[in-house]
Amino acid sequence: MDTLLRTPNKLEFFIPQFHGFERLTSNGPNPSRVKLCAKKRAIKVGSRSSTSSSALLDLVPETKKENLDFDLPLYDPSLNKVVDLAIVGGGPAGLAVAQQVSEAGLSVCSIDPSPKLIWPNNYGVWVDEFEAMDLLDCLDTTWSGAVVYINDGAEKDLSRPYGRVNRKQLKSKMLQKCITNGVMFHQSKVINVVHEDENSTVVCSDGVKIQASVVLDATGFSRCLVQYDKPYNPGYQVAYGIVAEVDGHPFDVDKMVFMDWRDKHLDAYPEVKERNSKIPTFLYAMPFSSNRIFLEETSLVARPGLKMEDIQERMVARLKHLGINVKRIEEDERCVIPMGGPLPVLPQRVVGIGGTAGMVHPSTGYMVARTLAAAPIVANAIVRYLGGGNNSSLRGDQLSAEVWRDLWPIERRRQREFFCFGMDILLKLDLDATRRFFDAFFDLEPHYWHGFLSSRLFLPDLVFFGCRSSRMLLIPRGWRS
Repeated sequence: MDTLLRTPNKLEFFIPQFHGFERLTSNGPNPSRVKLCAKKRAIKVGSRSSTSSSALLDLVPETKKENLDFDLPLYDPSLNKVVDLAIVGGGPAGLAVAQQVSEAGLSVCSIDPSPKLIWPNNYGVWVDEFEAMDLLDCLDTTWSGAVVYINDGAEKDLSRPYGRVNRKQLKSKMLQKCITNGVMFHQSKVINVVHEDENSTVVCSDGVKIQASVVLDATGFSRCLVQYDKPYNPGYQVAYGIVAEVDGHPFDVDKMVFMDWRDKHLDAYPEVKERNSKIPTFLYAMPFSSNRIFLEETSLVARPGLKMEDIQERMVARLKHLGINVKRIEEDERCVIPMGGPLPVLPQRVVGIGGTAGMVHPSTGYMVARTLAAAPIVANAIVRYLGGGNNSSLRGDQLSAEVWRDLWPIERRRQREFFCFGMDILLKLDLDATRRFFDAFFDLEPHYWHGFLSSRLFLPDLVFFGCRSSRMLLIPRGWRS
């Protein structure tokens, strides 16, 4: 779900206060996928051990890493070439910038520990966002609309097409364009960056040093190169998802389930239902057919984040209530997304994009479409200010400052502050209040909820949106005009 953006990090990142999940990395085995059949784990639903939970986890396959069959042009360290741009991280944002800067004739080196590895997570996006970026061919499934279940008596039909990103197609398309444009690749981790007046030196774990006029950090949530000077205390979006073969499911295959806030599945488990009433989770589902579906139980935002085991037991209870019998799990994923928190130091020498640059939507977790849309801004700024050899071009701190200014203009920073305010509100809502909020949210004119989810609203639209949604949240539905 783009709402649950899962851009994989190639470098380790730490969340010290996150309920025992002290280190998360996509380099090593995913802890959710390591031979769970070999050692059974019973998840307890309420006070009773749930055999169905254990059986569900036993279906999780081992991690399978799939690489693309590309012959990548490699960076030759013996040439001691100074490249125009060194990009650390080969996720969607990094490759998008690499593709566009190289298209302008500048030299680019992409540095990543696994440059050909297919991204492991499921991405969902609104179709209109990918259409605007000419990426419709990178959606493998689309739905004519979406549905939101507020409770057992209320649902919202959203007439906005939704799609699942074909990760293999998207990365293949980006890599092919990068190769055609002459982008060089280096397979390694980055351990340090040393800055001089005009150029910077990227120090890799294999001992290779790459000099560049500009260094771009596209490593996601690791925050290893971009610097922050304020305490980092974000909210966390946490989710557990599976792509599964099932006997059947109750959902319309022409619509995806954007949010399902119903909680009847927890009636038999009072302890879990009480926890859910305080910090609720919802189901997000993409039905591909009558017997194949992506199912994900999600905590929208909490501080600290919910335990993964808590989310899993809620999901198992929900599937049992819905009569969904999981026969086989093709893949699973555990997602932890830091949301909100301060922006990085603006400006600074290393340029950032994506999660490392504070670009996750603080109220929703959206990032894929947002960062892909921001890639041309970063790329155009680098091309414009670097000058491609022009004597009047900028270098060093001046160049980075101009790129940061284009990425985070004052209107974007004000927008983000509003979204962080929205996150702070969501952190305080229990299940009943959350239902009222989204009941009101999706009653707004499409211009407003489309714009809010897709980061298209700016002041004064955001002010109107805030006043309208707050008013609707407080007034009972039957009294609204």
